[in-house]
Amino acid sequence: MSSVQSVSSAKLLRHYVDGAFVETPTHFDNTSPVDGHLVARVCEADAATVDRAVTAARAALSGPWGATSPAERAAVLHRIADGIQARFDEFVAAEVADTGRPVEQARTLDIARGIANFRTFADLIKTAGSDLYEMRTADGADVINYVTRKPLGVIGIISPWNLPLLLFSWKVAPALAMGNCVVAKPSEETPSSATLLAEVIDAAGVPPGVFNLVHGFGPNSAGECLTRHPGVSAVTFTGESKTGSTIMKAVADGVKEISFELGGKNAAVVFADAEFDAAVDGVMRSSFTNAGQVCLCSERVYVERPIFERFVAALKAKAEALRIDAPDAAGVQMGPLVSRAHREKVLSYFKLAEQEGATIVTGGGVPHFGDSRDDGAFVQPTIWTGLPDTARCVTEEIFGPVCHVAPFDSEDEVVRRVNDSAYGLAGCVWTTNLSRAHRVARRFQTGLVWVNTWFLRDLRTPFGGVKLSGLGREGGRHSLDFYSEITNICIKL
Repeated sequence: MSSVQSVSSAKLLRHYVDGAFVETPTHFDNTSPVDGHLVARVCEADAATVDRAVTAARAALSGPWGATSPAERAAVLHRIADGIQARFDEFVAAEVADTGRPVEQARTLDIARGIANFRTFADLIKTAGSDLYEMRTADGADVINYVTRKPLGVIGIISPWNLPLLLFSWKVAPALAMGNCVVAKPSEETPSSATLLAEVIDAAGVPPGVFNLVHGFGPNSAGECLTRHPGVSAVTFTGESKTGSTIMKAVADGVKEISFELGGKNAAVVFADAEFDAAVDGVMRSSFTNAGQVCLCSERVYVERPIFERFVAALKAKAEALRIDAPDAAGVQMGPLVSRAHREKVLSYFKLAEQEGATIVTGGGVPHFGDSRDDGAFVQPTIWTGLPDTARCVTEEIFGPVCHVAPFDSEDEVVRRVNDSAYGLAGCVWTTNLSRAHRVARRFQTGLVWVNTWFLRDLRTPFGGVKLSGLGREGGRHSLDFYSEITNICIKL
């Protein structure tokens, strides 16, 4: 057994404020979910540090950055992307050290998407157009209306731990692209790749104050200080629905712009006419990728009754064949959860499922290695059947490598069951019937629907959820709109 230890236990991760790396006296531990070793010590920002960052950001808005053209900002974003590429292996190591995810996933998904986020929004702002409308008044005068986008101001960014660089850059890149300044707080669980990004941004020649990084927690720490700061113009957050509600209350008095991508209890629907092997492989990916720690994962699976038993058996065989190990082990397919604390939450649902009467098809416990990995945060991929739709394990987001598989008999029935949820982020439909695919996808009450695939993203398309899964859309033009103050100019000729 081996484990990637990318950051020395003596390393101190500092804030990046007004163009300089700064230390604060309070520190906290960042530990490995693989074996519990100390990855780094992390500075915790206090209210004064957050205030200094916001003040620097507001000052930078009226400096040279505020006068940059879209082409100039695009060049900056490309330099940042080049900087990540040049230090690709360092970013992979940092991401793996914090999350324990397989090295190959970090290489092909996390860091690659971080680079793509900067390049995509750089190219978008160079080619983005605007709206123009012509009209004639009753007295015969000609009028034109056109739309301009200006920076929104200082953007407060709070990002999660499950896909650290991917989701951090998903917000930083368009915010900078539109000429804003940023104060960003990564998750306290995964601070390493954000700190590396600050180094890259510094080396790319971004003016002081344009990008600021503060580390810390949520309540009574950096997160709360940031969301409550009067100098912050807008807040974008990805994370738990309950935290989103708290942030919404914090920004309400200031009537600040918000964009939330929150939790999900996503469903995958497999019709009997689906390409069977592709559907099994797809549900495997959508349930167990990143140990189930993706807001888009399928925790509810509905399978048409004629193929139900066969499907459950095939999914069980594939789940039991998953290689669970340290991130750099040969052939590893699933790593640990992000922390032992999160593992306790997931294990509590394993216990709850038994209490609610679930049939455990496979998993439901903790793998044992007989070495230091037993000090990590590993759990078994777990499949349940037999629970009613009202069971807590079927209605509450677990955020682990779990799914409940249930049979269904008709299209109307399964659509009703899919939509009977407090969440509405994403859904999957597996069928070879083209008419059914379009019909069912339109009836899902979700922000995204995949047909015969999962996690396939064109970054120009809208991303976000409904109900408790979020507020607003980001991606492509939708990000340009959110991170802008949109002004209509009306001219009578």
